[in-house]
Amino acid sequence: MNKAGTQRIETDRLILRRFRSEDAVLADWVPRYEDGGYFNWAMEYKNTGKVIGNISVVRLIESIDAAEMGYCMSRAYWGQGLMPEALKAVMDYLFDTVGLNRIAACHDANNPKSGRVMEKAGMKLEGILRAAGKNNLGICDDVWHAMLRSDRKK
Repeated sequence: MNKAGTQRIETDRLILRRFRSEDAVLADWVPRYEDGGYFNWAMEYKNTGKVIGNISVVRLIESIDAAEMGYCMSRAYWGQGLMPEALKAVMDYLFDTVGLNRIAACHDANNPKSGRVMEKAGMKLEGILRAAGKNNLGICDDVWHAMLRSDRKK
């Protein structure tokens, strides 16, 4: 694994970049970029320059070159295809630059739109872990999607 860290990525409509202190983020995020194994991008909307969300590796499993992703975005930007655009770009970076073999993500079974984001980015449904997650409503089922480096060649 190449500890390339969080590098700037540009898509058609987004700039994915490191958070800065002026983004009003938690004080402990910015210093963590010094360790090349920390991957957390601010999603800046090109049209406005405004940070509209984030996408990050929430769990890095170096022993198997794998990562679990997490993301969130302001509701005002939902339904425009921005999150799949960001997820696909970050996955390309993690496969090509960092050298990961597996990238996975899960969503609450009651939030199928998040699963749709994963599918649009090329992830495949792997399964449902019953009562394996917790959200603000309580215990929930986790639906897992993933992509392997080898899936990209198909």
